[in-house]
Formats: sequence, C-alpha cells, structure tokens
Amino acid sequence: MIKSILDNDLYKFTQQNAVMKLYPKVKVSYKFYNRGKNKFPIDFAERLRAEVKKMELLKLTKEEKAFFASKSDKYLDPVYLDFLEGYRYDSQEIGIIQNGSSLEIQISGYWYRTILWEVPLMAIISQLYFEMTGEKKDSDEVISQRNQLKAASLKKIGAPLAELGTRRRYSFEEQNNAVKAFIDYSGKCFVGTSNVYIGFLHNINIIGTQAHEWFMFHAVFSGFKSANIASLNAWKRVYKGYLGTALTDTLTTDDFFRVFSKEYAEIFSGVRHDSGCPMEFADKTIAHYESLGIDPMTKSIIFSDGLDMDKVESISNYCEGRIKYSFGMGTHLSNDVGVKALNMVIKLDTVTIPGLPPQYCIKISDSLGKFTGNEEMFKIALLTLGLTDILKQYENENGKIEIDYQKLCA
Repeated sequence: MIKSILDNDLYKFTQQNAVMKLYPKVKVSYKFYNRGKNKFPIDFAERLRAEVKKMELLKLTKEEKAFFASKSDKYLDPVYLDFLEGYRYDSQEIGIIQNGSSLEIQISGYWYRTILWEVPLMAIISQLYFEMTGEKKDSDEVISQRNQLKAASLKKIGAPLAELGTRRRYSFEEQNNAVKAFIDYSGKCFVGTSNVYIGFLHNINIIGTQAHEWFMFHAVFSGFKSANIASLNAWKRVYKGYLGTALTDTLTTDDFFRVFSKEYAEIFSGVRHDSGCPMEFADKTIAHYESLGIDPMTKSIIFSDGLDMDKVESISNYCEGRIKYSFGMGTHLSNDVGVKALNMVIKLDTVTIPGLPPQYCIKISDSLGKFTGNEEMFKIALLTLGLTDILKQYENENGKIEIDYQKLCA
C-alpha cells in the first residue's frame, strides 16, 4: 500500500531533519485517535501489522534521492539525504491492539526515527478499512469527471492550491489520479503536492513546513508560555528563513500572536490556518500584521482546514486584495470517491527528555473538537495560558476535569 519511502508528506522529512539536528536523544510516543468512532473489522489489526512489516523493505532509490535533492537543496543538506538513504522503518516501534471493533495504536521510540510513521500509517489504516469493509467507491468514470470538474473550478477561481491528502486517502491510486487531474485541468493554479513520492512521479513542487507536533514538543521542552516562541526560534535556527510558513493554532492562535513579534513576522513569510473560522482567522491575521506596521499584502495565509471548492471560493473572495492566500486541500481530493472518509489522527502523546520522566503532550487548537492529549495536562495548559473561557466551555460540554498532580509527575 505504501509505494516508496517518499510516500509521505514533506513536513515529516523537514521535521525529522530538524529533530536530528537539535533533539537527537529525545524519545516520544504517538497515539491513534479514532475521532469518527469507526468500527474496525475482525482481524484488522493482524492485516495492519502485516502491512506495517512490509514497510521495513522500503528504501530510498538513487532516482528518488536525486529528485528530492533537486527540490529541497535550499533547506535539506546532503547529510540528511544520506541519512534518509540508509533509513529503514522498524515495525517494533509500533504497538497495535484490537479489542472487538476498537483499535489502539501506539508508536514509541527515538523521535528522529518514529517521526516518519504517522502519515503512511494512517494511509494504510484508511485504505485497509475500505478494503475490508467492502465499501464501494463510485465508478472510475464518475470519479474522473468529479476530479476534472474540481480542477476546472479551481482554474476559474484563480487561486493557488496544493494537494495534501495522503493521510486519509482512499488509496494511493485515487490520490495520484486526483493530482493528475489537477495537473491537466487547473493550469498554473495547482502548485504542487505534500506527498514527496507523487511529486517525484510527476516532477512537480513539493509543499510543507512543520506540523503541530513541533509546537507540542516545545510546550514540554520549554513550557506552555514559551512554547510558540521556542518553536519559532528552533525552526529559524535550522532553516534560517526557508520553509517560512508558521502554524498558529497548537495552543490557540491568540496565544501564538501574543509572541509573534515584528521580528518573527518579518522572518516568516506567512501563517497556516488549520482550525476555527477561516474568515475570523483572516481578520485576526491581517489586524496583527497591520499592528506591527507590516503590509499584509507582503505576507500570506495558507488555508488547510477541511476545504472543498465552495470554501476555497468563499475564502478567496473574502481575502482578495487584503492579504496573499493559498490553499492546501486534503481529503476532498484524495478520498472524494463516494465513501465517508475516516475521521482519525495520530498525535504526539508523550515526550521523554534525557534525565526526565515522560511528559504528556497536548494540542488545544482553535476548535475544541480538535483537542488531543491528556485531559489533566490540557487543563493545566489552559490555566497557565489564562484561557479560562475555553476551559469553562470544554468542562461544560465534557464534565469537570480533576488534576492528579502526583500521578502526572510520577
């Protein structure tokens, strides 16, 4: 199911490079969240283990390495690419347990090694689920026409868009077919893909920077109040202005903009929206740049939260002439085939810094439905950051959270 070691999103490789350089001794664990409460078929775990085992055979080819080097020479050095050439997945890093129709997955090990598992593992879970449940997709002709209509619609809107759908794709073939349609029918509006292997197959741009785990780790490493600034500093230290789109919502966008000073706003080329109302986010971002004396038209927002073509058009109209914008579309391209895509994520769960016990990680987000992590640590983070309104809303919907400090510090 996984075609290449590059059948993964670019941001996993860029983060791996940064982790190797800055935090090579840190150990982590990741946890699978079945948000959609899907029921997995009997023997799903066994089939999943078999697919995971196959990934140990993947290795970077000379041709793939040459392509990756040509597209990333400004920000990835030969040392990293040589490391990737020798990298092999280790299935012992993954624990998979099935109880009835429920599925538990944990990834554990050194961060620099385990960081590559998240995206391809979810792609396998998605494809295997549809194979084993027998859910039928639409005909190839219908899907092809749908892809062409979307691509033509994008060309009419005139907005730049990249494909980001590896994690919840129906299959590699459907993701690749969607990319081909956008290459053929959307003109210059289609700007690339996050999937490095698909980029290799079509010789197109590869897109990505960093993800929530980068900020989740630094919340443990530097504390909640310093997490955003520590994350930006560490990224700047490695990439020196390249890969300059910052993700804002790990500990809420309001907390991010609290430390996103003129210095950082100048260094980073823009920000990415991944939760909450996109129009409100646009207004907030524009106002923040203006408060710093920066012309918003010199900066950009990448919108990437649950997009379809209607949302792309609405957001484009709202932002036109106010700030630069582009889009990253995932599931609506790679799994719009007539079945309901799985609502799932794999997120950083614990971080173990040498000499210290494991610490829980959390993601707050601008949408409470996207919260992940330990509830007690979630409450501590909200109290620390002064986000009491969010805490009240969450506890009203989910019940009061009691904190056992002795347990958390054990």
